[in-house]
Amino acid sequence: MAEGKNWYILRTISGKEMKVKEMLEAARKNNPELERSIFQVLVPTEKVYTTRNGKKVLKEKILFSGYVFVQCCLQGEVENFLQNTSNVINFVRSREGGKKPEPVPESQIAIMLGNAEAREEQADDALNDFIVGESVKVNYGPFSGFIGEIKEVNREKRELTVMVMVFGRETPLKLDNSQVERE
Repeated sequence: MAEGKNWYILRTISGKEMKVKEMLEAARKNNPELERSIFQVLVPTEKVYTTRNGKKVLKEKILFSGYVFVQCCLQGEVENFLQNTSNVINFVRSREGGKKPEPVPESQIAIMLGNAEAREEQADDALNDFIVGESVKVNYGPFSGFIGEIKEVNREKRELTVMVMVFGRETPLKLDNSQVERE
C-alpha cells in the first residue's frame, strides 16, 4: 500500500496547526484504513529564544503558520477525511486551479526539514558565542545596567563570569548567557 505515497500540504486555521496534527494522529491510531494510508504528519517548528521578564526563554515557533504537511496515499476516503478535519481549510492545489491536491516533491520536504535543523543550531550558537575579554551589559537582576568584561565562558552551562565595578572595586558575577547583552 506504500505505492502512491506523497507529501501534501493542508491549509489550516492559523494557530491551530498543532491541534490538527494531534487530531490526525489520534484518528490514525483509531482507524486501520487511515493507519495504512497516512504515514506522517508534520508541523515544522524551530526553537527560538524570546525574552520574558528579562530572561531568555526557549520556545518552539511554527515555521509555516497555517500549514500542516501530511505524507499519505490519497485513495478512498482519505482525501475527504483530511479535507473535512476540524480547523482544516483545504489542500494546497496547483495555481491553475486544479481539482486534485498537488503533491510536494520529497526533495523539497527534505530541504525544508534540513533548514529547520540548521536554524535551530544557529539559534543555539548565537546565544553561546561570547568570548573572554568582550564587553557586555547586564540586562537582568540586581546588577542590571552594569557594564563589565567577560573573564570566563562556560559553554556547557551557558554561564559567564563577568567582572563589574561595584563601589570602585572589580567584582566577579556568575551570570547566565541570557542575562547579558553585547555592549
